[in-house]
Amino acid sequence: MRLEKTPGLVASLRARKDAAELAQMRKAAILASDVVEAAIKLLKPGVREFEVGAEIEYQMRKRGASGTAFETIVAFGARGALPHARPTAKRLRKNELVVLDLGAILGKYCSDITRTVFVGKASVRVRMWYQAVREAQAAAIAEVAAGKSCGEVDAAARGVLAAYRLDQFFVHSTGHGLGIEVHEDPRVAKGQKTLLASGNVITIEPGVYMAGVGGIRIEDDVAVHEGRSEVLTRATRDFIEL
Repeated sequence: MRLEKTPGLVASLRARKDAAELAQMRKAAILASDVVEAAIKLLKPGVREFEVGAEIEYQMRKRGASGTAFETIVAFGARGALPHARPTAKRLRKNELVVLDLGAILGKYCSDITRTVFVGKASVRVRMWYQAVREAQAAAIAEVAAGKSCGEVDAAARGVLAAYRLDQFFVHSTGHGLGIEVHEDPRVAKGQKTLLASGNVITIEPGVYMAGVGGIRIEDDVAVHEGRSEVLTRATRDFIEL
């Protein structure tokens, strides 16, 4: 018997989910959507980041999750300019952006969702930033289809942000594959030639990050089917002021 190296074989097989896997990922995505909506209701001046983070993780478990897909991100105000900010003792103040990024493991499969809200009355500038990110995400989701390259999806988001002159503030890739791990193939990033295929589940998560002010990111989980795509996460993307 002769053994041969097959780099990437398992990863490529895992990248395409069958019907049972997709059904489980829908459930995980709905769970995460419900939790982020519950977390938004906790956002009042004086609450601390780690209090919101703890409640998010409790609500996941209460709804049946076996755990978190990654360390929950809760970032108030200027800390939202850090794409991977972890909860601290910082208290929420009025007129601050809030970034909530969370994921649940349900039946061994991961979900991943981000929502950004404003506590107070947002300025015209902040509203424009949010609109730009929302349009960028919508453009990228519209580009998701079997046979499209991951680079084309990424370019759709970047093109919208460039039109708003905000592309320089988008400092990470547009998305990543999702499955039994929170980061799988394919990678949705600039110049990526990998073609999307039916059964892929990817995140679409453009954002802008303004030092000293905060960040805005909107993220959803999207499944690729023959001839169409399906957004699995269901929380509203409307701009919320609390």
